[in-house]
Amino acid sequence: MIKCRLSRILGDRKMHILDLKRLSKVSYVTLSHLYHEKSTRIDFNTIEAICKALNIGVGDLFEYIPE
Repeated sequence: MIKCRLSRILGDRKMHILDLKRLSKVSYVTLSHLYHEKSTRIDFNTIEAICKALNIGVGDLFEYIPE
């Protein structure tokens, strides 16, 4: 299982989804789905934009949890 840590990252930084939308140019809907862990797939360009906007690595954004 892959877990997205976006909600934790934004919470730690006291940021809102709209703040990240402005920084990353990724749609609010896409970010909201990631935030609430409702996404089933994600584009590499989206990952890159989020990581660049937050100055984090892919490993910081996603976590693999063996089932």
